[in-house]
Amino acid sequence: MVQQHTLSNGLRIIHQHIQSKVAYCGYAIDAGTRDEAEHQQGMAHFVEHMLFKGTQKRRAWHILNRMENVGGDLNAYTNKEETVVYTAFLAEHFSRAFELLTDIVFHSTFPQHEIDKEVEGIIDEIQSYEDTPSELIFDDFENLIFPNHPLGRNILGKPEMLKGFTTDDALAWTNNFYTPSNIVFFVLGDLNFKQIVRMAERLTAHLPLKEANHSRTLPAAYEPRLLKLNRDTHQAHVMIGGRGYDAHNEKRTALYLLNNLLGGPGMNSRLNLSLRERRGLVYQVESNLTSYTDTGTFCIYFGCDQQDTERCIKLVHKELKNLCDKKMSSSQLFAAQKQLIGQIGVASDNNENNALGMAKTFLHYNKYDTPEKVFQRIRSLTPEILLEVSNEMFADNQLSTLIYC
Repeated sequence: MVQQHTLSNGLRIIHQHIQSKVAYCGYAIDAGTRDEAEHQQGMAHFVEHMLFKGTQKRRAWHILNRMENVGGDLNAYTNKEETVVYTAFLAEHFSRAFELLTDIVFHSTFPQHEIDKEVEGIIDEIQSYEDTPSELIFDDFENLIFPNHPLGRNILGKPEMLKGFTTDDALAWTNNFYTPSNIVFFVLGDLNFKQIVRMAERLTAHLPLKEANHSRTLPAAYEPRLLKLNRDTHQAHVMIGGRGYDAHNEKRTALYLLNNLLGGPGMNSRLNLSLRERRGLVYQVESNLTSYTDTGTFCIYFGCDQQDTERCIKLVHKELKNLCDKKMSSSQLFAAQKQLIGQIGVASDNNENNALGMAKTFLHYNKYDTPEKVFQRIRSLTPEILLEVSNEMFADNQLSTLIYC
């Protein structure tokens, strides 16, 4: 059962009870890369790193040891639309976890000497990332389909900007976005909801009700593009795709199933069978779907020998064309639904992912869909809607292509 409550300062609390000795809790902040101004590139990720470097009452090593001393894990991540700080621990240590997270989210001080050290670490992370074309191409592809827009920017930022970040810059970011009304506190575990709420009231009573100043803009109209970049890579790396549906769009479930059918994790995906199993042209091929609050992306990635690039691209387009031209049979649809529902069911056995998924959906949409609700939407899909979505998403005149060669 999922329970919800909102405090007078705007902090939303969501809790799902499970029978387990291990619990998860954290803060999800509605601030990410797309909220950065031009001169702030990398700020959301930078602040996430700096949250562990000192508060008004703790130094960095106190923060790290607080949960590790009882066997817990403290973690965080940043993406385009949110920052999440969370911990995993034995349920008996919940009060310790909640107090620590509240301290680092609302009372971090961002000492300049720690900033100077951490920036060097982030720059090393950027350089390592740039040496991995199979990862870098995903960011370059988003920049291709969201040109001159924050959604197209690299989450890690630019070294020259990072070197200029100061304590005041970090505090300005958190003073704006790290405010209770812009945050969800989430808990998954064998804990009492009333006690969670009472503890939240005690720990955050001093925090005022204040709205975050969001200035998110819609990306410009999409224009498909073809771009070849000379990265001097041994393999060719290729991305094919375009804009997808936003998270509110009713057709997103249909695209979710089609994405899974094309290049999901199963070895029986159509692209894997075509490019790898039948022809041995690639080692890895996958398709991915990302939905934001007001737009989305769909993309296919593969790496192949340079001389096989055009052949692989043609085979990908052939599979996409088949979905646009041929209505799926009832038996094909049933098999695709059965596989996707099974995959979601297996994935739902991971409580950490369940906690993070619950936090993200509640943060942005103020609701949480149980796996059963998702299953119902998948079962309601028809061959007709899948054909319609295929023609909207996979038509040649809607697709962009990025090639590293």
